Amino acid sequence: QVQLVESGGGSVQPGGSLRLSCQASGYNFSSDCMAWFRQAPGMEREGIAYIYTGKPFTNYAGSLKSHFTISYDNVKNMVYLQMNALQPEDTAMYYCAADPGFCTGLETSEYRHWGQGTQVTVSL
Repeated sequence: QVQLVESGGGSVQPGGSLRLSCQASGYNFSSDCMAWFRQAPGMEREGIAYIYTGKPFTNYAGSLKSHFTISYDNVKNMVYLQMNALQPEDTAMYYCAADPGFCTGLETSEYRHWGQGTQVTVSL
């Protein structure tokens, strides 16, 4: 079965950086859509970025492209989210998601596979 496992979360000070990893297994992810979402306390889950692993082609939500970068390692079947200049408002549970074929957007309904999440906390 498909399994997505996130890692790399933790507590950092404002301005700090983290790189999240998502290990994918269960089938060939070489031509699929993979994405990162986050859910802050009291908020709905929101999309951050997606990457189509076949090209690759990427897209980002809002202004997150300035500090967040999504990438994919086709050898390790691993998706990364590099996060720089983190601020308290970035505190959230971060989730990896995947769906077969081309990427269509950053709505939760567009992804059929989800990881369990990794917590990111940004505070003094």
